[in-house]
Amino acid sequence: MPPNSQLAPHTPHPATRCSAPGKIILFGEHAVVYGRPALAVPVTQVQATATVTASPRPGIFIEAPDISLFSDLYSLPSDHPLAAVIQSVFSALNLPSPPGRGAGGEGLAIHISSTIPVASGLGSGAAASIAIIRALLAYIGHPLPDERISALAYEVEKLHHGTPSGIDNTVITFAKPVYFIKSQPIETLHVGAPFTIVIGDTDIASPTKESVGDVRKLWQAEPERFEKIFDAIGAIVNRARRAIENGEVSALGPLVDENHTLLREMTVSSPELDRLVETARRAGADGAKLSGGGRGGNMIALVKPENAEKISAALLKSGAQRTIITSVGTVERLNG
Repeated sequence: MPPNSQLAPHTPHPATRCSAPGKIILFGEHAVVYGRPALAVPVTQVQATATVTASPRPGIFIEAPDISLFSDLYSLPSDHPLAAVIQSVFSALNLPSPPGRGAGGEGLAIHISSTIPVASGLGSGAAASIAIIRALLAYIGHPLPDERISALAYEVEKLHHGTPSGIDNTVITFAKPVYFIKSQPIETLHVGAPFTIVIGDTDIASPTKESVGDVRKLWQAEPERFEKIFDAIGAIVNRARRAIENGEVSALGPLVDENHTLLREMTVSSPELDRLVETARRAGADGAKLSGGGRGGNMIALVKPENAEKISAALLKSGAQRTIITSVGTVERLNG
């Protein structure tokens, strides 16, 4: 990292804006916290956006109207996720806070907006963190590699989720389908044939931190039983990966259903999620399951493209507050 004396002469951009997509877990939620693999994909139809501009007022002012937050950075507690992510960028660059003060002593204004529902399993917290990190780095003029950006976002994820798997910050940072095992190098997924999923949102906020904590208590009480569940989910993930990479889309539906059954055993489903899952199956989905922390948030249905609109309509009629239809296509494998 260059010393501060080398950073000081840089003149920041007048304004920078960066966005980050949402994400959805296809297979492996909860078990991924315990070292099993998971598969997740970016959802580009929703995103968080951060805009950094110079401000005549000193210091750093944060505007996040989606959550009714308008505050000076130093008025927020140090463990507030937005305060933590901003400070993490300064620390990573060995910069005083705030950086980029011009000759007139101006500060920064950071505006954050998002179309990603909060506490719904779509990675709203990680997306906001990554958008802020990238916008600040671009403003200061000192980019960091994706691995470092993901690591910074992961530290903030601990404030959101307690014991995060790391999958949200990874798939959102790299914006590619990811095969993920905690504490191992990431692997982006080659998709042998495109497939379509419909995401149905219960509109019930379900903080991942709570469901992850509840599963941990159950695992501590019955470790042998839950390790078997985690192993079964890990096996499903690996079978699903092979099917996806080989373009065997027809093999995925039963695996989606099996994964949902195991998540129900973990007590992380809910009547609302089960109703939407069953609705999707009756409407012709090849498979359906909850996605993310559970107890609310989102479910996903694997569908044939020609059935997507019909299944989306059925979900809305059955209580989903919104749906997203997204296609997972072919990407190149990331080396390294």
